[in-house]
Amino acid sequence: MITKRNFNPLKVWQYVKKPMLFVLLWSIVVWLGFYLSKSSILAINFTPIGVMGSALAIFVAFRNNSAYGRWWEARQLWGGIVNSSRVLSRLIITFTDSHLHQENYDEQRSERFKKELVYNCIAWVHTLRLHLRKQKSWQEIKPFLSNEEYSELLKFHNKPNFIHLLMGKKIYKAMANGTLGGFDSFQMEGQLFTLTNYQGSCERIKNTPLPRQYDYFTRLFVYLFALMLPFGLLSFFQHTAAISWLIIPFSFLIALVFVIMERTGAANENPFENRITDVPLSAICNTIEIDLKQMLGETELPEKQEPTKGYLF
Repeated sequence: MITKRNFNPLKVWQYVKKPMLFVLLWSIVVWLGFYLSKSSILAINFTPIGVMGSALAIFVAFRNNSAYGRWWEARQLWGGIVNSSRVLSRLIITFTDSHLHQENYDEQRSERFKKELVYNCIAWVHTLRLHLRKQKSWQEIKPFLSNEEYSELLKFHNKPNFIHLLMGKKIYKAMANGTLGGFDSFQMEGQLFTLTNYQGSCERIKNTPLPRQYDYFTRLFVYLFALMLPFGLLSFFQHTAAISWLIIPFSFLIALVFVIMERTGAANENPFENRITDVPLSAICNTIEIDLKQMLGETELPEKQEPTKGYLF
């Protein structure tokens, strides 16, 4: 996620370099053709091109709104994951401690259960982050699972789903041995259900791209507009050949606006790709890990992740 207000022009250029080099070269070719031939037939009335530009602006804006909607939904889902993780951890801790007065209360067993399950919550958010980004650095999860659980995790295709299965088994084992009681499991299962829904929604965004026709036709129309633009601008300079070269910078600047708008939508379309424009999953997981460890009373916490050079990952 970009947190700074001003962008590095070199970073922006990397996003638009290919289409803008095409626009620059094409406008030079059109101008040279006009300048050498002095043929006014190359100059096209700008009116239809202007109408096309207006229609294209609406089309690009619609695509950008749709792409931003996906990005914002992804951020809302992860905001919900933060809240539900905190709630689930609070339930684990308070429900376990509430049985302190029971005859079969075992302090070591209860403390071990609390730590294991809260650590599983932390493991789940990190695993979901790696799962959505299609990263393979599963060793990051190892500190939050036993060796046996970690080995089993590596066998599963949907690793976040495995951790929820693991947590469910531990909850009902705790019900059986008296660590939990009453209706404790119902409320914990409710939070696991909520987290599962968040995971499914994130996977839907990840696996279902914005309809490809929006992407294809937006790019096609931007290039078509860029192709026609120099011919339309020639109509303003066909009687003043000495300054007709101005169609080159004007074509470049006008096309740049549309290309940047189109590239902005493309960048926001997929929010789980570990790019600078994505939802900052690493920072969110870092926040969850710190909060949940503090709820356990731990003092050795990971360093809070802050923006680096205006970017938060």
